[in-house]
Order: sequence, then C-alpha cells, then structure tokens
Amino acid sequence: MKKSTLAGLAVIVASLDPASVSAQSSEMKDMNTFERPIAMADNVWIEELTMPEVRDLLADGWRTALILTGGIEENGPYLTTGKHNHVLRVMGESIAREFGQTLVAPIVTIEPGTPERASSPGGIRYSQETYRAVLRDYAVSLKAQGFDQIFMMGDSGGNLRGMQEVADALRTEWAGEGVVIAHIPEYYNYQDVLAYQRDELGIDEDPRLEGLHDDYYITTIIMNDDPEFVRLAQRIDAGMASINGISILPIDEALEHGKKLIEFRTEATIAAMRAAIDEQSSR
Repeated sequence: MKKSTLAGLAVIVASLDPASVSAQSSEMKDMNTFERPIAMADNVWIEELTMPEVRDLLADGWRTALILTGGIEENGPYLTTGKHNHVLRVMGESIAREFGQTLVAPIVTIEPGTPERASSPGGIRYSQETYRAVLRDYAVSLKAQGFDQIFMMGDSGGNLRGMQEVADALRTEWAGEGVVIAHIPEYYNYQDVLAYQRDELGIDEDPRLEGLHDDYYITTIIMNDDPEFVRLAQRIDAGMASINGISILPIDEALEHGKKLIEFRTEATIAAMRAAIDEQSSR
C-alpha cells in the first residue's frame, strides 16, 4: 500500500468520533439471543455450522459430541500425509448421522510424539503434554456449551493412550454432573476391518505385501472423501491403480467397498458408544 494512502487512512481514523465508534460497537447483535433468519443447514460439523445453528441444535437436544484425532505422517507414495484425517471426515459424518443428534468437533489433525524427532517430511507432532491439553480443552469447551455426551475416538494407534487418560481423568472430575465422557477404543478396529474385508467382501489382503503404509480398506474409505487424496487420477495414468495386488478399479466398485467398510466401522463404534453410556449411567 502506498505511503500516501496510509497517511490518508490515518487522518480518517484520527477524525473519528470515539463516541460514534462506541455506539456502532454497541449495536452488534448478540448471537446468543438473535433469531436465526435462515433455514438450518444439514451439517454435523461444528466448524461448518453458524453459531445460531449450533445454539439451536443444542436447544433441540443435540447434546452428543465427537472428538476425533488423526495425524500427519508418512503413508507411502499414494496417500496424503493426512490419511487419518481424511478417514475421519467420512467416519465422523457416518457415526454422527447414524447415532443421531450428534455434532462433530474440528478434527485434532496432529498426533502426539516427540517434535524434536519429527524428521520425516510433513511429520508434524504435538508433545504428549500438548496433545493431552488439547483434548482436555476440547472436552471442557464442549461441556461448557451444554454437551453432555462426549466421545473421543482416535484413528491412529499412537493417539489412543492419551485419549483414554484424558477421558478417565475427566470422568472422575465430572462425577455426579450427569455428563458421559468416554474414549471409544473399539473405533480403532482395523484388524476387524481386515477380517470383514476378507470374509464379507471376498478380498483377502496382506497389508505387508508391497511394504507401504497403505491398504485397500484405507484407500477405499478415503476415496469416499475424495479420490484425489489417494492420487487416483495420477495412479491410473501411471498404470498403478492398485494396492497390495488389489485393483482399486473400477472406481464405482472401490467406492462401494469403502461404503460397506464405513458402515461396518460405524456399527461397531455406535455399539461401543451405547455400552459406554449404559456403563456410566449405572454408576
């Protein structure tokens, strides 16, 4: 910006009547009481809803919230570093809608580890202390707004211990307040997913075959978020549209397999959520 323009702006700001500025500020609408002027969006992601939409959903009984943790890591030459976060986009959507009256907090996209040793390109890490603090702050914030069923789920193995410890600590701290807080380890069920893929979809995969941090079941789940995140077009061009000897073509078939895997994981997760509610409610 030119100096003359900056000087002109300074003159305008200096000439403003402070009382006038204060009056304008006082006219800001309070979104806690402001009547929502438009129809409610069909969305379960808190960050994609307006504040009045979240407010009204809470008032309508949407008191369940999901805290999902993913990560940024090396996933071979085809999957993005945010593999787990892309999986959580489709899984969070599916679980929230199937469970009902449930909203999803912004995904915790960074996993715990040792930042000083995060030498793998793109491999950003939280310290364990930061990770646990983030989880606690997420849960406390949700409780403060009125959510009374809060579930934590991790899509990366290194995330689980911290989630369990934070959930256990908060459950003790909130005892008697009528709030369910639980880590759902049953969400992280990739061995069961592998068996389901073999027994129900007829696809017997050896994840070690190509030596990549990649699998058919992960790839097809992510394709239901966006095929670009598995570099589908580039792989087709290069004649590499397969993983562990299993083709990810035709696309429609791979997408359908991914949907069935999403449904399988959703059912297992919701069963565990209901069990956690029953267990905590009986205390």
